[in-house]
Amino acid sequence: MKKDKLYVLLILILGNTLGSCVKDKLDIKPDKTQVVPTTLTDFQALLDNTVTVFGSNYIGAAQISSGEYALSYTDFQSLSFLPEINSYTWQKDIWQGTASVIEWDSNYKSVFYANVVLDGLSKVTVSASNQADYNNVKGQALFQRANAFYNVAQQFAKAYNSSTAATDFGIPLRLSSDLNEKSVRSTVEQTYRQIMVDLNEALSLLPVTSVSKYRPNKCSAYAEMARIYLAMGNYNQALNNADASLKLYGTLLDYNTLNPNPATAYPIPDLNNEVILRYAMSSYQSFSKTVGKIDQSLYQSYQSNDLRKTTFFYLNTDGSVGFRGSYRKSSVPFSGLATDEQYLIRAEGYARKGMTNEAMSDLNALLTARFKTGTFIPLTAVSSDNALLQILAERKKELIFRGLRWTDLKRLNQESRFAVILTRSLNGTVYTLPPNDARYVFPIPDYIISATGMQQNLR
Repeated sequence: MKKDKLYVLLILILGNTLGSCVKDKLDIKPDKTQVVPTTLTDFQALLDNTVTVFGSNYIGAAQISSGEYALSYTDFQSLSFLPEINSYTWQKDIWQGTASVIEWDSNYKSVFYANVVLDGLSKVTVSASNQADYNNVKGQALFQRANAFYNVAQQFAKAYNSSTAATDFGIPLRLSSDLNEKSVRSTVEQTYRQIMVDLNEALSLLPVTSVSKYRPNKCSAYAEMARIYLAMGNYNQALNNADASLKLYGTLLDYNTLNPNPATAYPIPDLNNEVILRYAMSSYQSFSKTVGKIDQSLYQSYQSNDLRKTTFFYLNTDGSVGFRGSYRKSSVPFSGLATDEQYLIRAEGYARKGMTNEAMSDLNALLTARFKTGTFIPLTAVSSDNALLQILAERKKELIFRGLRWTDLKRLNQESRFAVILTRSLNGTVYTLPPNDARYVFPIPDYIISATGMQQNLR
């Protein structure tokens, strides 16, 4: 039975998890021992699959391409995975016929799971006794679908630009678990509109608090919207949503309480007090602290009393610097939502609005929690533009290896004063990525184009 391969591939990945209700769709003999999800408990169990579905943001290729680290030629030669090699050197076709692209497949796998839940909820009888649970489950599913759409958009669509968004290529917006539904590529405007529709409905349904930092709540929804509005360049809405998120939960982690001993592999606790919602990033070989080397000029930009210098980084035996500051306490980078990001979003929103004092107050509140006790001298700004420059500099330092730099480059490259030319050198060959280059949009994998007939990015 000919199906849209976008979803066929996902079902092959899903295996037996969803049981006969999915297998029947593929004309595969169903395993009658599997349970078809029908109850709120079933749907919550699907959403709690944070190991293989909802616990990760699949944006590894964007992290590789973002220029936050460099490889020696020897380490580069040791890479074996084509997409990693090509992402690092900004090739036009980074996939080169790869049979399965995790940045595409796994994000749409999350979309599929969310849609299974949302479609299933339409058959659940709602009563006064289960209304709260129903709302919570539906809100989580909408949030996860929006988050997956956003991950895809950061990699496979242009940066949001209000003057071209209505015609720029966006992503397929799968809003049903029906495998017969054809995948159609939307515009960037339609993509972001759908993301915000999902998040706004999720916000109205989610509880203020959740039983776990693996489950989204209202604070998560506000924080996610703040992140996305920032990517869109809608700084007033970014400010408003970051403010709403911080009013619900604004705790900062005092780095003076951490142990930056070099013998400690990962000094920042998992699920620490700053974490709003826990996500991991899809990981690659070059993310290793002994392989991916942090730029020395960036490393030296941290003052001696700035505890991030010893907490975030690891000095290799050859004198190079590796990153160890993941909020997941592991080699897999944290890419979730945390309060430090929200302080920086609100600060940038204030600065762009001309509210210099408020902007610097947020920035100083964050940095106070980063410096050795009693050593931090509050920063000052002579203008809102000066405040903005300082905030963006600290954003780059604070949010390193969070999977955010690629999106920051895409949005800031639209402002000539912040545009950056990325460069990398390997064995005498210099690779460059100019601002607003077509390579900031990854090509949709060939197997998806051939199966769906969608139009590829114009390059």
